[in-house]
Amino acid sequence: MDGSNWEFVTQIFIIFGGLGLFLFGMKIMSDGLENLAGDRMRTILERATSNRFFGVLVGAFVTAIIQSSSATTVILVGFVNAGLMGLTQAISVSMGTAIGTTITAQIAALKIDPYAPLFIFIGLLIFLTFKKRNVKNAGYILLGFGILFFGMATMGNPLREFANNETFQMMLSTFNHPVAALFVGLVFTCIVQSSSAATVIFLILIGQNVITFDTAVFLTMGSNIGTCITAAIASLAVNREGKRLALSYVLFKVFGTLTLGTLIIVFRGSVLPIFENVWPDNPKTQLAMYHTFFNVTITAMFVGFIKQIEWLSRKFIPEKQHESTNAKSLIYLSQSVLATPTILVPQAHREVYRMGQVAIENLKLAVGSFFEKDSEKAENVLKTEETVDFLNHQITGWLVRIRNLKISPADMEKAGMMLRIVADFERIGGHAENIAEYTLFFDKGVKISDEAIGELQKLSEEAIKTIEIAADIFDKNDEGRVTELNESEDRVDELADFCIESHIQRLKDEKCDPRGGVVFTDMVIDLERCADHGINIAQAVFIEK
Repeated sequence: MDGSNWEFVTQIFIIFGGLGLFLFGMKIMSDGLENLAGDRMRTILERATSNRFFGVLVGAFVTAIIQSSSATTVILVGFVNAGLMGLTQAISVSMGTAIGTTITAQIAALKIDPYAPLFIFIGLLIFLTFKKRNVKNAGYILLGFGILFFGMATMGNPLREFANNETFQMMLSTFNHPVAALFVGLVFTCIVQSSSAATVIFLILIGQNVITFDTAVFLTMGSNIGTCITAAIASLAVNREGKRLALSYVLFKVFGTLTLGTLIIVFRGSVLPIFENVWPDNPKTQLAMYHTFFNVTITAMFVGFIKQIEWLSRKFIPEKQHESTNAKSLIYLSQSVLATPTILVPQAHREVYRMGQVAIENLKLAVGSFFEKDSEKAENVLKTEETVDFLNHQITGWLVRIRNLKISPADMEKAGMMLRIVADFERIGGHAENIAEYTLFFDKGVKISDEAIGELQKLSEEAIKTIEIAADIFDKNDEGRVTELNESEDRVDELADFCIESHIQRLKDEKCDPRGGVVFTDMVIDLERCADHGINIAQAVFIEK
C-alpha cells in the first residue's frame, strides 16, 4: 500500500474514531442528565395534564433537559403501558419532544470545539473527586459534553480533506436528490438511534462544505423519521396502548416530514433562502435553525389533529377480544426498557401490583372452591399458582437487576421495598394453594360441620378484605388506610381465636370429625397468615417513614 492510500485509510480511521467519541460523549451526557433530573422528570411527566398544548410544553421541556427525544418517548411508552398516562395525553407530550431535541443542534452549532479538552479535564476531575451524587453527575455531564465536541473536532479535518476528493464528491452527489437524502438520513438515524446525534453529524458535514444546505435539510428531515426506531423497539414488549403511542409517534413524524418536505420542494425558492440570507456565512447555524423551524412547524401543524392520529393508531392496532392479565409472562418489564432506568421502577411497581392481584384473585378462587367443594376450581387454583411462582422469580430477578443500576436513592429504596412485598404476595399465593388442596380432601370423605363452615366464611371474608386494603395501600401509597388495615387485621385475629375456641369446644362435645378438624385448623392458620402478610406489605411501604 503506497503512502497516499495509507493516508486515505488513516483518515477513514480518524473519522470513525471521532464518530465513536462523539456517540460515546452523547451517551455519557444523556445518561448524566437523566440521572441528575430523572426523578423530577418522571414527576413532571406523570403530572402532565390532558391539555394538549401543556403536554407539548412538558415534552419539549423534559427532552431539553435530558437531550434525547428517544429516551423521553420510551419513558412515555412505559407510562402508557403502566396505565400512568392516557394515550391522548402521551401523544401531545411526544410531539413536544420534537421541539426539545433541537437544543442539541443549537449547542453543536456554536464554535466551542477548541474548549472540548478543557471540558473533559474539568468534568473528569469533578467526577473522580466529589462523592455527592448530584455533583458527580454534573461532572459526568461535563465530561460527556467535552468528549462529544472533541469527537466533532476529530471528524472535522478528515472530512474537510474528503470534500476535495473526486470519488467522495461523486458518492455524495447521489444525496442531492431529496428522496435519496431523506432515505439516507432515515437509515443513518436508525443505526445510531438518535436524531440529535445524526443532526450534529450533518452539521459537521455542512460545516466542512462536504454537503450542501439543501442536502443537509433533507438528511435532517429523514433523521426525524429514523428517530422513531427506538420507540418502536421499546413498544415490542408492551401492551396495545404502548404500541399505539409508538405508532402515533411514527405517524406524526412521517406525516410532518412528508407535508413540510413537499412544501419545501415546491416552494424551495421561497423558504430555504431565508435561512441562507439571515446567516450567510454560517452554514451550521443555518441547518440548526432549520432543524428547529422544522420541528416547531410540524408540531404546530399537527397538535390540532391528536384525536385523528389516535384514531388511526387504534385502527391499525385494534382491541383484542380478550387480553388476560393472568398470562404467565411479564407485561410491564422487558429488555427494551432496560436502557431507560427512569421508568424501570414505575414499571416494576405495576408488575408487582399485577402479581398481587393475581395472588388475591387466586385466594378468592381457592376459598370459593373450598366452600363450594368444587375440585375443578381447586385445580384451576393450582394452575394459577404456577403463574404466581413464575412472576415471583421473574420480578425478583428484575428488582435485583434494577438495584444494580445507577438509580436514585429513592428508587433504590422502592426497589428494596418491592422485593419484600413480592415475597409476601408469593406467600399469599402459597396459602391459596394450601386451601385448594384442602378442597380435594372432601373427595376423600372428610367432613366439616355447617357451624365450622360458617365461622370459616366470616374469617375468610375479613382476611381477604385485609389483603385487598394492603394491596391498595401499596398501589396508591395511601397512608390514610393504614388504620383501616390494622382494624381489619385485628378482626381477623379475633375471628381466628374464636374459631379455635369453638373448634376445641366441638372436640369436647364430640361434634367434630377429627380429619375435618385438622383441615379446619389448617384453614384458620392459612387465612390468619394471609392477613399477617397484608400487614407486612403495608409496613414495607412505609418502612422509611
